[in-house]
Amino acid sequence: MNLLNQAYDLNENGEHEEALLCYEKILDKDPENIRALIDKGVTFQNLGDPKKSIIFYDQALKINPNNLDALINNGSALHSQGKFQDAIVLYDKVLELDKKCAIALAYKGLSLGELDKIQDALEYFKKALEIDSDYDLANLSKQKAHEILKSKLKGLPHSKTL
Repeated sequence: MNLLNQAYDLNENGEHEEALLCYEKILDKDPENIRALIDKGVTFQNLGDPKKSIIFYDQALKINPNNLDALINNGSALHSQGKFQDAIVLYDKVLELDKKCAIALAYKGLSLGELDKIQDALEYFKKALEIDSDYDLANLSKQKAHEILKSKLKGLPHSKTL
């Protein structure tokens, strides 16, 4: 098994510190290894440090500004920091490159929902589901958006978070 696969497996198994050591070894030899940069960013995100993860996504985007994984993950990290508009900008860039990217559509819906644009969010969840009808995130978020809209119509209190 190569070091990149080993690091990925370690991260997936919750062994984040060990994964980071592997990514360091890879990046010491090849500082422009986009996969290692992105996966190291994901590891920091899994550790609850979106600021550090963004550093690595940005490095990957300097090498390839159109890397969909780096754009989506960067948007996700920005979203987790409450920077919903910034996240939407990145999701829009992904959608310019790939109009049928279900994850970008769903994530944009999440950010729109956080901005209390529930109707717009619902449209993006629907678009994501048209592409991938089994996409759990979009299905659950769509249901939550419907609940929020119903409670708004009835004037009931609701939790905005999708």
